[in-house]
Amino acid sequence: MRVYSSLWNADNWATNGGLVKIDWTAAPFVAYYRRFRARACKWNGPVSISQCAIPSKANRWTSNVYKQLTMSQQGQLKWVRDNDMIYNYCTDFKRFKGQMAPECSKPQY
Repeated sequence: MRVYSSLWNADNWATNGGLVKIDWTAAPFVAYYRRFRARACKWNGPVSISQCAIPSKANRWTSNVYKQLTMSQQGQLKWVRDNDMIYNYCTDFKRFKGQMAPECSKPQY
């Protein structure tokens, strides 16, 4: 399993309509993952998808602890959104002409 990231210039649309500019003088930008351990269900064809959803010790991501954020976690997420998030594609109705991604209809906490 691999994790990929990308960086792209969205100065003109994803930063409060171009009001917040990226400081390119700080480049090159570096990101790293600390204490990252990839855990996944091995793909063995279409049948394995349903096996990955069965609650079991092997499928720890199906346990109740991962089904919903705690009140404390919801508060932490709200703080980050309120203080650090400058763009949310789920509220960008103009750019996407009302055709929002399916995940935007899910609870946003």
